[in-house]
Amino acid sequence: MRVDGTRVKGLSPIVQALPYIMPRRYDAQNWANDYVDEDIMRNYIRQKRRDGRSVTHMSVLVAAYYKAALENPKVNYFIMNRKIYKRNHFCFSFVILKTRADGTPDETTLKIYLDPEDTVFSISQKIKEHIDRNLVAAHNNNTDKFANLAFSIPGFARFVFWLAYHLDQHNLLPGKIIELSPFHTSLFITNLASINTNYIFHHCYEFGTTSVFVCMGKPVPDPMAPEGSRKKHMPLGVVMDERIATGIEYSRFFAAFSRYLKTPEVLETRLDGREMPVPAAVEA
Repeated sequence: MRVDGTRVKGLSPIVQALPYIMPRRYDAQNWANDYVDEDIMRNYIRQKRRDGRSVTHMSVLVAAYYKAALENPKVNYFIMNRKIYKRNHFCFSFVILKTRADGTPDETTLKIYLDPEDTVFSISQKIKEHIDRNLVAAHNNNTDKFANLAFSIPGFARFVFWLAYHLDQHNLLPGKIIELSPFHTSLFITNLASINTNYIFHHCYEFGTTSVFVCMGKPVPDPMAPEGSRKKHMPLGVVMDERIATGIEYSRFFAAFSRYLKTPEVLETRLDGREMPVPAAVEA
């Protein structure tokens, strides 16, 4: 029994065999291109800002991904020690640039947990709060503090990460370590568009439980647009662990993901599709 997931049983023999045929995550990585209609995305973001609501490319993309994952839960499975687990939460990790107290650039990794009642607006707020808190030069989050501790003694880091890896393999890694580890995540996402860089296919880490990695690249002209058009799209590089879902299941997930990116207005209500609770009337 793991603190972050439950073993999935009753699977077909071929699905159970896949982690033995491909025991490493890098053995089982599939690569795929996807695209975001930049015109739809940009117009939506601008309209929300005129309405006094703040959303970003990342918050819309994460909201669309999570809504599609709620409808296709197998994309939130993960493999550990050749066994398939259903994650008992949804979270995503990403890297931000920050500046050290001495002015030199640095990076830190954040992990945010989401809930079925979240909307694109609440996700945007969570991202903003985490980024604002971690951009402070003097601030180190728990992940940074753990890494600093591991590297504070020569040779200690190698032992710490060796121990963490093997404890994880046997479902003995403490929940506190899993909670602060950005590599134990439903989705890892990177926004290379923010530094005006093309997308890449980023590997899923062998350490941890990352099953899908999405990279956002800088918007480029849409090759399918009519001649003379200035229409753009944002390319996505997607790397996924093929062992957690079948091809048809991935197909259904990405169809839903693409649909929500084209109609971001549907992300403004609870992502699980349930009705928002009506506040109780206050008696005079």
